[in-house]
Amino acid sequence: MLGELAQGYQPYHAARDGCPSEPIADECVGLEMLYSSGTTGRPKGIRRPLPPPETPIDEENILITLIRLLYGMNEQTIYLSPAPLYHAAPLRYSLSVQQLGGTCIVMEQFDPEQALQTIERYKTTHSQWVPTMFVRMLKLPPEVRKKYDISSMKIAIHAAAPCPIAIKEQMLDWWGDIIYEYYAGSEGNGFCAIDSPAWREHKGSVGKALAGVLHICDDSGKELPAGEPGTIYFESEDMTFTYHKDEERTAQSRHPAHKTWTTLGDVGYMDEEGYLYLTDRKAFMIISGGVNVYPQEAENILITHPKVADVAVIGVPNEDYGEEVKAVVQPMRWQDAGDALAQELIEFCKSHLSSIKCPRSVDFDKELPRHPTGKLYKRLIRDKYWGQRDSKIV
Repeated sequence: MLGELAQGYQPYHAARDGCPSEPIADECVGLEMLYSSGTTGRPKGIRRPLPPPETPIDEENILITLIRLLYGMNEQTIYLSPAPLYHAAPLRYSLSVQQLGGTCIVMEQFDPEQALQTIERYKTTHSQWVPTMFVRMLKLPPEVRKKYDISSMKIAIHAAAPCPIAIKEQMLDWWGDIIYEYYAGSEGNGFCAIDSPAWREHKGSVGKALAGVLHICDDSGKELPAGEPGTIYFESEDMTFTYHKDEERTAQSRHPAHKTWTTLGDVGYMDEEGYLYLTDRKAFMIISGGVNVYPQEAENILITHPKVADVAVIGVPNEDYGEEVKAVVQPMRWQDAGDALAQELIEFCKSHLSSIKCPRSVDFDKELPRHPTGKLYKRLIRDKYWGQRDSKIV
């Protein structure tokens, strides 16, 4: 610890001076092996190829190059991470910022007002968020949002889940064109990115591929034309990965004909200009009466309702259709939960989407099971409704 010591800490300089000043003989870069968050199933250990042993330990890697060129990060950067460091993006970005000589501010847990207060207090220049954090900040009272000076913020990055268009539009109105989005995974098999002006021209897109080549394929592996949703693959010979001690899941991540094409299990489509749009996780898709329903569409609508704090849309058993659409809602005020609000939300959804995509019923929960990084454990919600039934989506 630098400066005045807190109980249980040692002086930094004393710890440093006790270490050798010469590099160790077999110094090499190495890599962390992270596990997936387990939102769709058991967490998977992700093994990526190690850099060559002769790689200098301070050599700039692809992520450092990306954040330096895309976001202008350098030794002057003050980076705010409102998410915990055991998640891939907060960990890797924090390490990269420090390698560039910048400063990291890490929140112990996310709180919407405290996040704004932290930006003002430390004059943070860069930050990284997930959409549910945007939602919670936007639902603060207007007087609270206006209370804090966030003018130091140059770049606000978001990823990890699709961001509803209406939510991002509100954030742009509030923070301006400083919001950057990317699509990537812990597997490191590809990277898409988009800035605010480009997003305004391609609303809902997560950008073009900057690392890896994008392909959209149907279930048989056939490539699909622009505008048609399918499984998202990245083509790359240099950015491969395997799942630790899990050959089956590794094989499932590969294209049936092209082994250098890998997928994170997401569904989406590309437009004519090569911009990627996420539809949903393949594992979350609902099949009702033979019709494919992507719950993200209804979730994106329902989360904008002023009485909704959080929402998950899932498929539940239906004897006639196999599955039907249900919304599980965390209301802003628990006393609002009930039949009247349920019907109000169903009608609100139908005013924006076709009926087949909207929930036929709404249940209420005081808190949905979200990971501290903001990701929703949707499988835990579905398990309550499916129990021991056989279903490929559970």
